[in-house]
Amino acid sequence: MTSSAPRILDLDREQLAALRGRELTAAVAAAEGRTVVGEVFAERAALSAYPGAGGVHNAEVVAAFGADIIVLNMIERAWDGERLTLPGLGVFTSIADLAAVLGRPVGVNLEPGDVPEVRRAEPEYAGRLIDMGAAMLCLTANPGTGGSYEGLARVTDELRRGLGDDVALWTGKMHHAGHPERITVGRLTALVDAGADGVVLPLPGTLPGVTRELAAEAVAAVQDAGAVVMGAIGTSQEGAHANVVPQLALTAKEIGVDAHHFGDSFIPGMCDPELLYAYSVAIRGRRHTWNRMALGGRGRRA
Repeated sequence: MTSSAPRILDLDREQLAALRGRELTAAVAAAEGRTVVGEVFAERAALSAYPGAGGVHNAEVVAAFGADIIVLNMIERAWDGERLTLPGLGVFTSIADLAAVLGRPVGVNLEPGDVPEVRRAEPEYAGRLIDMGAAMLCLTANPGTGGSYEGLARVTDELRRGLGDDVALWTGKMHHAGHPERITVGRLTALVDAGADGVVLPLPGTLPGVTRELAAEAVAAVQDAGAVVMGAIGTSQEGAHANVVPQLALTAKEIGVDAHHFGDSFIPGMCDPELLYAYSVAIRGRRHTWNRMALGGRGRRA
């Protein structure tokens, strides 16, 4: 990544909302391990005061507690291939407009295998999402879908060839996804060879067998190959007790990940936002965390 790229933690609302593609990946690399990613269910407004009242979308909550990047999961529940319907936020035909409202870049989870068509990592729907302004595509596998590293490498190659060099493709698993296979350095660097500019790695302490030694070796190899690494908390520990957070956060810094991912499994469709806040303070201090939190709140709709 170029050393002249701006650090993502220095960008304001408008700059964050406009960030996408390889520029996003470079901005994450420049921040030296101080980027927080919040994954949320696309169709949930978990903190609505009253059922049907609209309320606050999950993406708004994780942004308000310090997330730099938002990733929408289970996209088929909110997207018909043309429009995104987000409770508490409204209907969008442009992800770029959604990013402007949130003041954050917005990515989308896609998967290989037998999943709903609009969530499948294939050029048609992936291309529509990029055309709508998706900042990045996270190619991963939800629980029980049977996603394999071989399958992830295949779809990464297909999308890189189909979408071009400027699109941000971050690829990897956050858990076994119903297809247990050992995480190895070779399997992760193969994703870079297939075209990923970001690789997803479960953090030590979140998945059996992922030790600090293995993770540190894998992170160094992926970064040497030219990609960033997103350390993932995707095994429901995004709803653990608060004393777990410093252990995961400082281990993540020690092994050298570029971005820190919080999954969507606690309050329906998102992490415990207080844990995200505590984690953010652990990896970048209160100054940067409060700065990012203060950029929360809705922007103007056109």
